[in-house]
Amino acid sequence: MAVQCWADLLKSSKKTALIHDGKRKIHYLFTDGKEMAEEYDFKTDELIVRKWRSKSPLGAQGQWQIEVGEPHAVTVAPLDSEVIKENCSNPVFMRKDTKTSFQWRIRNLPYPKEIFNVLVEPSERCCIIKTSNKKYYKKFSITDLDRSQLPLDCSALSFTHANNTLIVSYKKPKEILTLEHELLRELKKLKGTSEGDVDCKTQ
Repeated sequence: MAVQCWADLLKSSKKTALIHDGKRKIHYLFTDGKEMAEEYDFKTDELIVRKWRSKSPLGAQGQWQIEVGEPHAVTVAPLDSEVIKENCSNPVFMRKDTKTSFQWRIRNLPYPKEIFNVLVEPSERCCIIKTSNKKYYKKFSITDLDRSQLPLDCSALSFTHANNTLIVSYKKPKEILTLEHELLRELKKLKGTSEGDVDCKTQ
């Protein structure tokens, strides 16, 4: 079963742990050279960040790609004395999971809830957000389901809208909940260094 294959990959990866700033930080190194880094809230065990990095065909270290968590602010090279930043009024798409749901938040969408249509497209293995006023369109996959090759369920999807933010939730299937529970139990067994035990270099 694909869920078990992904679980086996996680178990066979080389893992290092660090407890720092109220977070449990885990670094995974897989046999194919890919890296995954996760951050969990130390008290609630909620996943805060998950990001991936892989090497280029020439062996150069790639940039971290964020899967879960706040996206990095995009800053363009300075022009004279001013710094040009990404327009703060543009929609900002990010994933922020809960214990029981995958969840995506899209900020800066100042339209009423009835304008939005959020649906699952099982044949394309993706979710689609669109508006009747044609002001916003987004297609995205649920990477956790893809890795475990689990089917998409239309009834698991829901959404709400408040404070110019669209919140899309997808209820985690029992296979994912079981996998996450077992993984977290294993991660807590890792002998991680604590803040102050190691000289952490900031990027």
